[in-house]
Amino acid sequence: MPAAVKDPYELRKLYKYLRVTDVADAMDGIGYFNIGFMSTDLSPISPGTWFWGPAVTMRCVPSNRPMWKLNTTEEMVDVHRIWFKEVGVASVDKFVKPGCVIITDAGDSGEVGWWGSNNALAMVAAGAVGIITDGYCRDTREVALQKTPVVCRKRGRPIIPGRIMCIETQTTVSCAGAQVRPGDMIGWDDDGGIAVPAEVAEEVAHHAIAVMLADMKGRRRLYERLKMTMDDTVDVAMAEAYYKELGAL
Repeated sequence: MPAAVKDPYELRKLYKYLRVTDVADAMDGIGYFNIGFMSTDLSPISPGTWFWGPAVTMRCVPSNRPMWKLNTTEEMVDVHRIWFKEVGVASVDKFVKPGCVIITDAGDSGEVGWWGSNNALAMVAAGAVGIITDGYCRDTREVALQKTPVVCRKRGRPIIPGRIMCIETQTTVSCAGAQVRPGDMIGWDDDGGIAVPAEVAEEVAHHAIAVMLADMKGRRRLYERLKMTMDDTVDVAMAEAYYKELGAL
């Protein structure tokens, strides 16, 4: 990330109320056509998932060695520790901080749930507001019950050992057709995902705020005309007050 770029965790505040579509419109406006779009093949485990945050990245590849036969039930329960002790793992744990989004390049690995109900929830406990992978997620009933914000390409069954390896973290990755670098601004809502390059994230946010407010005002007039019950998506006063306090208006 260029040194002149502001702290992405501070810039994240500008994205709080933005829709992915607002940001896509702003990206078009500065000439970044079709940049950062994540494939529509991805979907969240829990409908209504919505988050923004700076990227923490991890790059995975298919395993080039099988998992060895385990001899006891205790070893089977402890299989991940045994596997990682033997083959190693590049971990994002030390990079996860409140407000981040974990981006996982699954490296075209086959069916394997790198993310599941336990380790994904642990990332949320460490501060992550979202996880996006172009691979699989498992334990999805629990992930949904927990409302853990995981977005994936498919739902899967088997576990990590012998199938997938994380070999690098905090590097440039490809995720669902988008280039993502550490600190790029990542968004997800019901319309899909987008990665905003760090060097334009502040400029994009200011344009997107204007797009969002114009849309809110237009829809609010229609709500009034149709005598519809107001909701937070047309609460112009709230949004304007928030962005004025930030100095964005």
